[in-house]
Amino acid sequence: MSLTGARIEVMQFVGEKVDNSIDEFLKPIETYWQPSDLLPDTTKESFLDEVKLLRESTRELSYDYIAVLVGDTITEEALPTYESWLMDMEGIDQNNPHSWTRWIRSWTAEENRHGDLLNKFLYLSGRVNMRAMEVSTQYLIADGFDIGTGRDPYRNFVYTSFQELATNLSHRRTATLAKQAGCTQLSKICGVIASDEMRHAKAYKSFVDQIFEVDPSEMMLAFEDMMRKKIVMPAHFLRETGVKLGETFSHFSDAAQRLGVYTTQDYIDIADSLLTDWKIASVTGLNDAGQRARDYLMALPVRLRRVAERTKIPALEYPFSWIAA
Repeated sequence: MSLTGARIEVMQFVGEKVDNSIDEFLKPIETYWQPSDLLPDTTKESFLDEVKLLRESTRELSYDYIAVLVGDTITEEALPTYESWLMDMEGIDQNNPHSWTRWIRSWTAEENRHGDLLNKFLYLSGRVNMRAMEVSTQYLIADGFDIGTGRDPYRNFVYTSFQELATNLSHRRTATLAKQAGCTQLSKICGVIASDEMRHAKAYKSFVDQIFEVDPSEMMLAFEDMMRKKIVMPAHFLRETGVKLGETFSHFSDAAQRLGVYTTQDYIDIADSLLTDWKIASVTGLNDAGQRARDYLMALPVRLRRVAERTKIPALEYPFSWIAA
C-alpha cells in the first residue's frame, strides 16, 4: 500500500487544517473531565462509604454486562497500540510538533482517560478478577493488531471513522443498561466516554470528507477495500491465558450481541450512515475504478441485511476468567 507522491501531497493538504480540528473536536485539558471527577474521592473521609455504595450499585449488573464492560475496558487500555499504528502512517512526520503529529498525540491523550476511568471503576466494584483482566490487556498490547490498513492513511481514516462510531454506540448502550440496573454512576461514566467517541468520529469523518474533495477515486477505492475486508474490532486479538487466540473475542462478541450492545445490525447501520455522511452517491470526479467501487458500496447494506436476517444471536454463555467468582 505504498503511497504516490500525489497522495502524500493530499495528506499535507489536509494536515494544514488539522490544528483547527483539535480546537473543534477535542476539549481543553485544563477544564474537561478527568477520571477522578467521576469516582470516589480518596482524600475524603467518606471515601470508603462511597466505595461501598459503588459496589452495591453493581450487584444487579448481569454476567454478560460485566464481561462486555471488561472487554470494552481492555480495548480502551490498548491505546499504545493505536497511537503507534497511527504514528506509522505514510505522510506522518513525528519530528513535526504540528499538524498530524499534534492531532494524534492530542487524540491519544483524550482517549487515554477512558481506560483509566473504566479500570478504576471495575477495580472498586469487586466484580472483576483484575489480574486476569490485566493479563488480557498486556496480551492485547503485546500482540498488536492487523486490521488491513497497512500504513495507508485513507484506509486508516475509514477504519477510525467506523470504529469511533461503533465505540460511541457500545458505550451509549452500556450507559443505558447501567441506568436500568440502578447503577447511575456507571451510566454517567459510560455516557461521558460515548460523548468523546462521537466527537472523535466526527473528526475522522471530516478528514475523509476533505480527501474526497481532492482525491475522490483513491478515497473511494480505499473505502471499498476496507468494507470488502470487513471492519474488524480493535480487540479482535483479545485473549485470556490458556485460551486459543480469537476465541475470547468471539465469546465477548456473543455477549455483546445477547445484550444488544453491539450487533450485526449495528455494523450495517454504521456502514449505511457513512454512505450518507460522505455523500457517496453524489461524489463526482471518479474514474472507472472509482465508479465500480461506489457501485459496490451503495449495494452493500442491502446485501449485508440479507445475511443478517439469517444470523442467530448466540445463546451459549462462556465462563470468562475476568469475572470474579
